[in-house]
Amino acid sequence: MDLHYFFELFIGGLTRGSIYALIALGYTMVYGIIKLINFAHGEIYMIGAFTALIIASALGFTGMNPVIIFLIATILAIFFSAAYGATIEKIAYKPLRGSQRLSALISAIGMSMFLQNYVLLAQTSDFLPFPNLIPDFKFLKPVENLISSTSFLILVTTAVVMILLTYLIKFTKTGKAMRATSQDAKMAQLLGINISRIISITFIIGSSTAALGGVLISTHIGQLNFYIGYIAGIKAFVAAVLGGIGSIPGAVLGSFVLGWTESFGTGYISSDYEDVFAFLFLIIILIFRPSGILGRPENKKV
Repeated sequence: MDLHYFFELFIGGLTRGSIYALIALGYTMVYGIIKLINFAHGEIYMIGAFTALIIASALGFTGMNPVIIFLIATILAIFFSAAYGATIEKIAYKPLRGSQRLSALISAIGMSMFLQNYVLLAQTSDFLPFPNLIPDFKFLKPVENLISSTSFLILVTTAVVMILLTYLIKFTKTGKAMRATSQDAKMAQLLGINISRIISITFIIGSSTAALGGVLISTHIGQLNFYIGYIAGIKAFVAAVLGGIGSIPGAVLGSFVLGWTESFGTGYISSDYEDVFAFLFLIIILIFRPSGILGRPENKKV
């Protein structure tokens, strides 16, 4: 076995899984709080990438340092996408909160299609080049054949986001309110927790991580178009289900497993069946573990 090729695929899968994780977190957090699959979440990821491209292109004419441009574009993309996420929750989901789940699901699909076509009409259907604003890290020189600067940045950023999110959920007042709402929303409301505020915060956090993933992967690949949110969103949803929908550690683990499955499958078998490997592995896992790798089976009341 060629160890260099193996580690190259390993790092590639880890990078891909990190992006899936940043998107899957939004899926699993929203589902954990209100039991809703937000199918418009992938479009938030796409909007974040487009926002960063527009801002970076505008700032590129100023002669500003590329790293500063990247930071400004990323921060503004996160804020802009967070506003989109909060607005979508207020418009498309809040009015249907007391209705059947199917109504909210249809609303989510409709919002996804609306955002896709909105960006298509406002921008273009063609792939647009995304500028490479990340400098080459000198300390990666000995292993530059295995991991690039953008891959390293993606891995580090994802790790930092996971740590911050874990701290938020476990040790802050807002995180405790999220957990209480997830366990029993009615009881949490009786105890004085503002359910609407907690749901909005959840959408804002999920949208922010998705936008961050969109900016990072666009920088890594060097291009984007209006359709990237749909593909990445479906893959991230698969990762969340694979790990256990509603479980934050499960979303991360499922994302890495999915990334490695795709990377090794395309590397050792064929790139033509990349999506087949992902969904086939999901089917196999769910046959033996219907609740996902780290998911907890729901106790049905008789």
